[in-house]
Amino acid sequence: MARKDICGNIPLLILLLFALSFGERIKDIASIEGNRINYLQGYGLVVGLRGTGDGKATQFTVKSLANALQKMGIVVDPNRITVRNVAAVFVTAKVPPYAKAGMRFDVSVSSIGDAKSLEGGTLLLTPLRGPDGKIYALAQGQLIVGGYEARGRGARQVKNIPTVGRIPNGAILERDLPFDMNVSEVNITLDIPDFTSAKLVQDAINKRFGEGTAMAIDSATVKVRIPPGMNPVDFLAQVENLEVSTSQVAKVVIDGRSGTIVLGGNVKISPVAVAVGSLVVKVKEMPEVSQPPPLSGGKTKVVPRTEITVEEEKRRLVPLRGSTVQELVDSLNKIGATPREIISVLQAIKEAGALKAKLEVL
Repeated sequence: MARKDICGNIPLLILLLFALSFGERIKDIASIEGNRINYLQGYGLVVGLRGTGDGKATQFTVKSLANALQKMGIVVDPNRITVRNVAAVFVTAKVPPYAKAGMRFDVSVSSIGDAKSLEGGTLLLTPLRGPDGKIYALAQGQLIVGGYEARGRGARQVKNIPTVGRIPNGAILERDLPFDMNVSEVNITLDIPDFTSAKLVQDAINKRFGEGTAMAIDSATVKVRIPPGMNPVDFLAQVENLEVSTSQVAKVVIDGRSGTIVLGGNVKISPVAVAVGSLVVKVKEMPEVSQPPPLSGGKTKVVPRTEITVEEEKRRLVPLRGSTVQELVDSLNKIGATPREIISVLQAIKEAGALKAKLEVL
């Protein structure tokens, strides 16, 4: 449901997450060791821009261009380079798990200098390195930019972000990512650490493959032993599709900047009464001119006159019986409070000990 704050014109969005207890696959709430995204990054040059590249003040772009030309046998004095069709960029990529040499993937290209736009540019051959400093892939190609910038002498218009682009399948993996599947045990890591969920995952695996196959190490990790003689891929495929019943933590998340409130499905409150009132004070200056009678010898003066009015909105004390999320939201709507007031009400209910949930303010 959406409401609008008539005081601050801030939209209110209340999201209800009705998720008490249901079956979820292990693959949806956890990840298996090694089965994760890998990140690569590199530094490169984008050429072919229409005068929207880095200026001469961006020294690293000028030196990088001079070094690139020198590798091709062309020696140029960096101090004499004044081109505006080149931009220095960082190239980032996410490589899928177990990627093999020859696999292609997308790359993102972001300007790091004072370039105005990367539209129409081409990324020169750029090595992409992993956290260990080794080169794993090479990137190159024509950029696709989702924004633009148009400017004249007296006007300028920008849409989206023209200094960030993307190259579909712009990188190719040159070496396999290090990972060995010939192991006797693996770790399963929960996306949201929780002792109850870890215990449920352990019990589900042991019920399917026998006692002792899985053991919860802590709230986030379950160590799983691969049965002897069983193919690790077949075993893990069965493990990640096992269903477990998890319970959601009762939580209320508030984003005061956007007026968004997210309530979990198992949020409850004890009976409590709330009254939200507004006090409006208006001060109006109405100066008057005092004009003396003719020939009286008096002087004309401006006499200050201030009018103060106080308006207090009358609201009843409304009981909140939020045994369910829907009842809680309905009670809040009956108060007729603005988004800022609803946020304050939730914080006050938490302080009073009536809100049976964790309150998180972003």
